[in-house]
Amino acid sequence: MASRLPGQLSGGQQQRVAVARALAPRPKVLLLDEPLSALDLKLRREMQGELKRLQQETGITFILVTHDQEEALAMSDRIAVMSAGRVLQMGAPREIYDNPKSRFVADFIGESNVLPGAAVGHGSDIMVAVRPERIALSMLASGLPGKIRGTITSITYLGLDTLYEITLDNGERLRSRSRQSISGLDAGQAVILDWPSDAERHLAN
Repeated sequence: MASRLPGQLSGGQQQRVAVARALAPRPKVLLLDEPLSALDLKLRREMQGELKRLQQETGITFILVTHDQEEALAMSDRIAVMSAGRVLQMGAPREIYDNPKSRFVADFIGESNVLPGAAVGHGSDIMVAVRPERIALSMLASGLPGKIRGTITSITYLGLDTLYEITLDNGERLRSRSRQSISGLDAGQAVILDWPSDAERHLAN
């Protein structure tokens, strides 16, 4: 590719050249500010793997700035979630995803259903987050126990999983994700929603 002009290189090739130039002087820290935002999905995934491999091979600290939550989870050893110039939470990707400390973090990293609740024994109001993939659905007529009732408002097939949007009897809206299409469920159908108690995370305001 050495004989080509910059404009003759593809977006992915240009990104590789930019990374190579940045790594050439062997910096102690490399700042990557949304480096993959202009690439298509397939190329972005390839570059994520390549950047991760380069970081491991060189041992250089990479600081990656991104608004893509999936990219942050896939590429990072440690994540800092920031808002208005403040670090709200810092930790390993799994810790940030599984144990968000605030509503902002729960909403920003991944997707969360946030419900009002009350702390038992204290009587104070709290917010409870439950990830969509932890919510199980069953038909109302099944007789299975559940935490709350609702009605399916839409079903969206996403390839890897299926997204169910549910309106609860009190008007709140929740989302449930399942790796398999649940037989017999359709829009307009009444359902029971349930999730394990360890799926709940109490959030700070």
